[in-house]
Amino acid sequence: MRQAGTNLPKVGRYNRAVVLDQIQLADGISRVEIAQLTGLTPQTVSGIVRRLLDEGIVREDGASRVASGGKPRTTLRLNADAGSAVGLHFDPVELTCAVVDLMGRPLVIRKRPTPASTDPAHVVKAMAELVADVLAEADVPRSRILGLGLATPGPIDQELGTIVAPPQLAHWNRVPLQKMISEATGLPVTMDNDATAAAIGERWSGAGKGVADFAYFFFGTGIGGGLVLNHQVYRGGSLNAGEFGHSSVLPDGPECYCGNRGCLERLVNPSAIVAEVHRRLAAQSDDIGVLSQPFAKDPSSVDHTAIQLAAAAGDPVASAVIDEAAEHVASVAVSIANFIDVDLIVLGGHGIQHVESRYVDVVAAALATRPLARSIRVVKVKASPLGTDGAVVGSAALVLHATYSPQLSALLAD
Repeated sequence: MRQAGTNLPKVGRYNRAVVLDQIQLADGISRVEIAQLTGLTPQTVSGIVRRLLDEGIVREDGASRVASGGKPRTTLRLNADAGSAVGLHFDPVELTCAVVDLMGRPLVIRKRPTPASTDPAHVVKAMAELVADVLAEADVPRSRILGLGLATPGPIDQELGTIVAPPQLAHWNRVPLQKMISEATGLPVTMDNDATAAAIGERWSGAGKGVADFAYFFFGTGIGGGLVLNHQVYRGGSLNAGEFGHSSVLPDGPECYCGNRGCLERLVNPSAIVAEVHRRLAAQSDDIGVLSQPFAKDPSSVDHTAIQLAAAAGDPVASAVIDEAAEHVASVAVSIANFIDVDLIVLGGHGIQHVESRYVDVVAAALATRPLARSIRVVKVKASPLGTDGAVVGSAALVLHATYSPQLSALLAD
C-alpha cells in the first residue's frame, strides 16, 4: 500500500476533529489546554472552537481558575443535545436498538428476539420496525439524527457493506445489509463488526476513553475482539482484525467451525459453558450446589443465565467451569499483551454478565505474572462499564466516531 499525501482542506477537517476529540474526551477543557495537548497554535484552536460554537456542537460552560492563580479560562464542553445517533446490534439471537446523544449516553434502548427466518429480507423488516419504534419513543427530531450505526457478526466486507457468510447465520452469504437497512430506514448507515463497534463504544464513552492502546474482548453468542492502537481503530488489511475468539488455546481441543481446533470461542461461548456444566452435573454422584436439583428435574432449566447467576453465588460446579473459561481468555490476553503491548484490556458483553469480576480477576492475575514486559509495567484489565449494552452503544458510537473523531486513514487517503 503506497503512502499518499494530503491537501489543506483535509488537514483542516482533521484538525477540527482533533480539537473536538479533546473536548469530547475531557470533562471540561480550555482553549489553552487544547493547544498544549494537540500542538496546534492558539490561533488555530480559537478559530476551530469558534466554528464549533457557531454550529452548536460545543458549548462554553463558565470559567475555571488556573492552578497558578492567573486569569480564568473559559471551559468548553461537548453539547450532548446537539445531535443523536441510532445504534442497531444484530445478534443471531437478539436485536437491540438504541438512540444515544453526542456523549454516547443512551436515551432509549429496546430489544426483541431476532426472527427465526433465514430470509435476510424478513430480518431486515424486523430491524426497521424496531428502529422506527425506538425513534418514536426517543422523540428526537429527524433533523438531529446523524445516522444509524449497525453492529453485525463478521466477517464483513466493509467496502461493499456486505455480510460474508457468518458461521452462525445460515444463508447469509454476501448479503448487502448496509444498503438494505439504509433503504428500509431512510438513514445513512455505518456498518462494522459487532466487537469492533463495541470497542469504539468503549473509546467514546467507556473504559477505553482517553486510552491510547487497548484491546476489547466481546462476549456474546460468539467471542470477538476490537483493537484501538495509538488512538486509532485498527481493522487490519481485510478490515476484520480482532478475531480473538479464533485463537487456538487447546491444540487438541474440539474442532471449531472456522477449521481450527481448540479455539477460544469454541471453549467459552455460552453453548460450550452450558454443555460443560451439564456434563459435570450428570457425572457427579453428590447433590452439591444450587444447580444439582434443577438439573435433575429439568436439564434445560440450567441455561447460561442460570449458570452465570450460580457462579456469582459461589456454586462449585458453575464457578469451576467459569474460572476455567476465564483461564482460556487469560491465555489469549497474555498473547495480546506480548504481541501488541497494549495499555488496557477490556472485557464486556452479555456473555459474562453477573461473572465479570471472576473473569477480570483471572485475567488480571495472568497479566501480572506472565507477559514478558511485566517487570516494566502490568497491563490493566477492566470490565466494561457499558455492560450488556456495549455492542448497541458501540453501534451508535460508529456514527459519532466516523463523524467527529480524527481519522488518520481519511487524512492520508487519496
